[in-house]
Amino acid sequence: MIILHSDTNHPTLIKQLQDAGHQNIEGFSQSREETLENQHLYDGIVIRSRYTIDREFIDAAPNLKFIARVGAGLENIDVEYAEAHGITLFSAPEGNRNAVGEHSLAMLLSLFNRLNKADREVRDGLWHREENRGLELDGKTVGIIGYGNMGKAFAKKLRGFEVEVICYDIKEVVGDEYVRQVSLEEFREKCDVVSLHTPWTPETDQMINKQFIDAYKKPFWFINTARGKNVVTADLVDALKDGRVLGAGLDVLEYEKSSFESLFSNKKNVSLSIENQIPDAMRELMFLNNVILSPHVAGWTKESHERLASVIAGKIIDKFGKGEGK
Repeated sequence: MIILHSDTNHPTLIKQLQDAGHQNIEGFSQSREETLENQHLYDGIVIRSRYTIDREFIDAAPNLKFIARVGAGLENIDVEYAEAHGITLFSAPEGNRNAVGEHSLAMLLSLFNRLNKADREVRDGLWHREENRGLELDGKTVGIIGYGNMGKAFAKKLRGFEVEVICYDIKEVVGDEYVRQVSLEEFREKCDVVSLHTPWTPETDQMINKQFIDAYKKPFWFINTARGKNVVTADLVDALKDGRVLGAGLDVLEYEKSSFESLFSNKKNVSLSIENQIPDAMRELMFLNNVILSPHVAGWTKESHERLASVIAGKIIDKFGKGEGK
């Protein structure tokens, strides 16, 4: 097959496909428009998040057999339309789930022990021991919303702690040896920590809002390594300020562009250095001591970089076999 690679990935992806007898076209610098002009030439396309695969794109690709996203989610693909046209869709949540689990745990432990705040203070010559007295994870209840690849990876990382791990998921019977699935009512009653591991869908869009937070029986710590648009930042900031949310570790933000490569959705908001380009809620979030931020890197380790590429290559080869003469 002739396979277009629209984004750079670990070299093992192209190597494995090449060794299997397939032809690889590196379109890393091609615009979406340039790709559309030649899309009829390709049997498959491998993407990350640089542009959207919508109906226009699919209609321009009569020979397309598959779309492979080197990542966990398929939100930048019109899944229903692609499947209606017989196009196979691949993603690779198995490739970076371990990295996400570790990052979620790292954020939680850093929050509990005030490590980021304490580090900044010591560098400024301050030695505040009592103000930086931490909490222990043992004895707490950690709740996971969305118990798929990422949620399970986080639950596994919690095995060495004396914690109760529960989950809430719209699917039935997803609990296992690492987690007990509970009703939404019990989840809201028991959680000391809420960790979000849902994809972005119309149903999860802005699900973490004032109504969601107010439904909990006690204040909780919040971790989001899933999708930024699942959270209403202004509502989260209000809850962080009044104590309904005790602290937050956010690897993803509401304002990210859909490519995840830069922060703001609006193209004019390209620089954090210009104060009036920062949304009010984001500006407040940046200065809260009980918040840890990272730039959408929870699944972005050196190991996951290679693993994601290998998983996608394996799925393509398993489905479509090797090229002629291989």
